[in-house]
Amino acid sequence: MPDAPAAAEGYAVDHYENFPVASVLLPRPLRRPVAVIYRFARTADDLADEGDAGPAERLAALGALSDALERIAAGTDPGTPMMRALAEVIAEYRLPLPLFHDLLHAFRQDVTVHRHADWDSLLDYSRRSANPVGRLMLHLYGAATPDRFARADAICTGLQLVNFWQDVAIDFARGRIYLPADAMARHGVDENALAEGRCDVRWLALMEELKIRTEAMLQSGASLALDLPRTVDWRIGWELRLVVQGGLRVLERIEAVGYDVFRRRPTLGPADWLLLAWRAAARYRSGTAASKPVH
Repeated sequence: MPDAPAAAEGYAVDHYENFPVASVLLPRPLRRPVAVIYRFARTADDLADEGDAGPAERLAALGALSDALERIAAGTDPGTPMMRALAEVIAEYRLPLPLFHDLLHAFRQDVTVHRHADWDSLLDYSRRSANPVGRLMLHLYGAATPDRFARADAICTGLQLVNFWQDVAIDFARGRIYLPADAMARHGVDENALAEGRCDVRWLALMEELKIRTEAMLQSGASLALDLPRTVDWRIGWELRLVVQGGLRVLERIEAVGYDVFRRRPTLGPADWLLLAWRAAARYRSGTAASKPVH
């Protein structure tokens, strides 16, 4: 696997697209620990998703990573260069090992669970698949408090949901549906509609509901960018504002294509990033981090 900073600049397009790696806004001393954590998460994600391995092989490979984490906890050699580097970062920044186990739990769930009954089920999955990332970053920043954890969780879960709505077609092709089953039933959308890429009024109503809920989730965590300790590099706050505005902008993009994520995957381009920089600056001047996106 290529070195993480080289493999992902700013925000990766897939997998961990909201994970800050080699961002120009990330302070240089944090780039190595962030890259090491990213490499662990990306490797585990690939074990769950990529290649032709069967479920048993995938689970065994993820189990090996879990065993390596246990060796780190015991103070023994975790066995591979990647895990040794992770052990160094965990020790230096006193990172909680349960957060890494949560990530592995989510990846195992990717192998075995392919449907989600309701919104709460999706949030429970995101608690392990996305939220550990934000909490680890707060530990790296020296800004780990319960209140900040709650807002970081809202941002990370919101970004995870944005990625789900972008990737409905991609995930369906892999046999996965992250749309809450009860919401699908409420709006009269079934799996045949997904297979056919049907963008009728029922689909629009479903996606509008999910968009509104996701937007609210991102906005509820946005004030974190304005509530970091003075000891935290000022660039971190800017990066957080850009992350939140980026998620909101992708939701706008999804809406702009009529929620037809079957035929095109809404993404951000260079012009969008200029807009996001302007919006983030506007939020800084006004003392707010999100609210409704500024047009």
